[in-house]
Amino acid sequence: MTCEAAVAWGPGQPFSMEQIRVQPPQKLEVRIKILFTTICHTDLCAWEGQNESQRVYPRIFGHEASGVVESVGESVEDMEEGDHVLTIFHGECGECTYCKSKTTNLCTKFRVDPSQSVMRNDGKTRFLTQDGKPIYHFLNASTFSEYTVLDSACVVKINPKASLNRMILLSCCISTGFGSVINVANIHQGSTVAVFGLGAVGLAVILGAKTRGASKIIGIDINDDKCTKGQTLGMTNFINPRDLKTPLHEKIRDMTEGGVDFSFECCGNLDVLREAFLSTHDGWGKTVLLGIHPTPRMLPLHPMELFEGRTITGSVFGGFKGKTQLPRFVDHYMHTDELKLDEFITHELPFNKIDQAFELLIHGKSLRCLLHL
Repeated sequence: MTCEAAVAWGPGQPFSMEQIRVQPPQKLEVRIKILFTTICHTDLCAWEGQNESQRVYPRIFGHEASGVVESVGESVEDMEEGDHVLTIFHGECGECTYCKSKTTNLCTKFRVDPSQSVMRNDGKTRFLTQDGKPIYHFLNASTFSEYTVLDSACVVKINPKASLNRMILLSCCISTGFGSVINVANIHQGSTVAVFGLGAVGLAVILGAKTRGASKIIGIDINDDKCTKGQTLGMTNFINPRDLKTPLHEKIRDMTEGGVDFSFECCGNLDVLREAFLSTHDGWGKTVLLGIHPTPRMLPLHPMELFEGRTITGSVFGGFKGKTQLPRFVDHYMHTDELKLDEFITHELPFNKIDQAFELLIHGKSLRCLLHL
């Protein structure tokens, strides 16, 4: 099969719209016609080559997408041609020890791995240039293409009545942020919350905290323009750290009688992570790390600080088991306005304008730019 794809040939280089060849799906693989895809900071960091393991080119980036199954490989029993699906970067095989555990959403084979650039079946790619040279995969998905091939563990069949141009956000940002509140932190009615970084994931955290009945939701960002959007989704207070003359965590402690119950770090900045940790209340405060941290620096914590009762944990894909739980998440919210998905789509562009979409993200002009294929 021949189709159009946005191919990256090197770090930070403009995307090249190419006619590529997409191979048929092999055993336990699915070929999907992508209808909608978006860009997030994970794609941006990889495209910029911030991590050495991600500097594999040529490559097709993208991981947040929705579409329709075009064909399935041998032994795929839970999907068929025409099914409506979401791609997930953090798969679920359903058979390994991790997948059978009720305490984690990790998977032995298909957990998120930015360095994975080939299919697991045979160590080869399913994308080729017109002259037969390999084009590499990204985050179990590679959605910047009209067609893509994924392991079936990374494809989620959803309700065909759901709007693919909105449920696409459950493929990454909403599930990551909202899920971290309900699955990982499991915040309770009346909780106080601080959210560090008001990109799409941070705003999804705010939305989750509002849904769970948090009494105070403090949003922190150096961009004042994020204030209005945060308030729309449930934020009660906004702080721009650049306006402060005292450390940020001291300001938050003053506002919350000793610190918030839960903080969420959504920036990928270790200095911000430390502020998030110190902004929680001693004795019970919990910090959830969501940001992507490409730096080789270690956690800026002294072990004895943990003796004060604060805890810190990471969260991948909001704690969701993608294939098991995401379809129910879609069904539960598709007929309500609790998720406010329209608030997250700030721009809509044709797929061939992908460079423009990246520019919007780089300059902080976009939460999610929906690309129509």
